[in-house]
Amino acid sequence: MSNELTRVIDTITPEVFNAYMDQYSTEKSAIIQSGVAVPDERVSKMITAGGKMVTMPFWNDLNGDDEVVGDGDKELSTGKITSSSDTAAVLYRGRGWSVNEMAAVLSGSDPVRAVLNKIGNYWLRREQSILINTLNGVFSGPTAALKDHLNVTQAGIDGKAFLDTKQLLGDHADSLSLTVMHSAVYTELQKQQLIDFIPTAQADVKIPTYLGYRVVVDDALKPTAEGTYTTYLLAAGSFGRNTGTPSELTTFERERKAAAGTDNIYTRRAFVLKPYGVKWTDEAREDGYLTPTNTDLANAKNWKAVYDLKNIGIVGLQHTIGTSSAGGSGETGETGE
Repeated sequence: MSNELTRVIDTITPEVFNAYMDQYSTEKSAIIQSGVAVPDERVSKMITAGGKMVTMPFWNDLNGDDEVVGDGDKELSTGKITSSSDTAAVLYRGRGWSVNEMAAVLSGSDPVRAVLNKIGNYWLRREQSILINTLNGVFSGPTAALKDHLNVTQAGIDGKAFLDTKQLLGDHADSLSLTVMHSAVYTELQKQQLIDFIPTAQADVKIPTYLGYRVVVDDALKPTAEGTYTTYLLAAGSFGRNTGTPSELTTFERERKAAAGTDNIYTRRAFVLKPYGVKWTDEAREDGYLTPTNTDLANAKNWKAVYDLKNIGIVGLQHTIGTSSAGGSGETGETGE
């Protein structure tokens, strides 16, 4: 059995692991499948080149009033197109697992294969946690980068409050395609019989939707002590998700401890997952870490909007549960610290 365990691990190389993660993420990730997170080959190349930050320059929109054309007696004036930059932090993350061959002997199954099969899902959950901490960071507090994209209601979530939130994006609201919410909020909407399910190619898998928006449920969206929740709506292409393989980073490796009959498996990744148009400022970081932690991502001081707000496809609804907001104003406002 121990020889079999070793052979299974020996078939995995960093290249195989990287390809597996790319394929698994494309097939299984809700944020990728919904179109919310999109890749940019330029960013992937910058990650592979190494370093802790990547810069994505962009052209600002054109401005100025149009002018009346003359009959040869007037010349049109010219304006300039200017550029700005959107900055992202490269996230270097890793995790290891240990498997003892006696577990395989006693269970009659192969725990190494189980670990390998579960690695992809583990990293998808970690990416989802990064996404949520980032959302908390760009929305939390009166100085938050996207405070004007937050609809605050003192009542519960319902269709009216949800649509009022969608309207914060104005004529760009049609780009919204996914909503992220706490399981208690999801259950509340189920009680209101407002959750629909769309079948996929696999007959036993159905995707939950609310008012046509794909639903992702995650309890990392914790309520405040007062019982206030924040539910987010995301547009297609609102996040960039890019991975890279710096030459000195070993993304997958194994270690055999023969005396103990144990195989250790280590995985490491370098990637970017951030909202387009909200710049990483790197202002407030936890001590002792080379690259941002989830706590850093949730800190509003580390984010600054650099796109016109209407071009940033992320809005939030701050609400309670259990009380309808029908008849409410759906006013917008700021959330406290």
